Amino acid sequence: MSSFPLPVRIAAGLAATAVEQARQLPTTLLGLPVTVASQALQASMRIQQQITELAIKGDEALAGLRTPEEQPAWATFDEDEPAEPAVLSEDLSVLPDYDHLTLPQLRGRLRSFSEPELAELLSYEQRHGQRPEFVRMLQNRLERLRNQ
Repeated sequence: MSSFPLPVRIAAGLAATAVEQARQLPTTLLGLPVTVASQALQASMRIQQQITELAIKGDEALAGLRTPEEQPAWATFDEDEPAEPAVLSEDLSVLPDYDHLTLPQLRGRLRSFSEPELAELLSYEQRHGQRPEFVRMLQNRLERLRNQ
């Protein structure tokens, strides 16, 4: 038996494959909607994942440009409020309503105090309230005044 030329053999192989595919077509058509839907969902999920990754990278890149947001005066939480108002036996002459001020309210008034007044406020806070944010803010302001 003589061997057929390569182009004839390739053509016969293509014809046989076409016949096989035509026979499998009815079963392939049944699963086609599910396959298409599955591939579309996968592509959609990949796109969403890539968009999320880009947004995270963008947040990281822009984080250095943004100044940290301070807590607004109106945003208070149960943890921020003292359980019961403290009854103090000592009056503070520099700022009589000091015990009732919020951190932002005190921050707004800090520039009006002299160094001795700030020292008195800091001492009072350390003896009575011992609130870390208040102590830190008073110490920072006092240090800035002393370094001027």
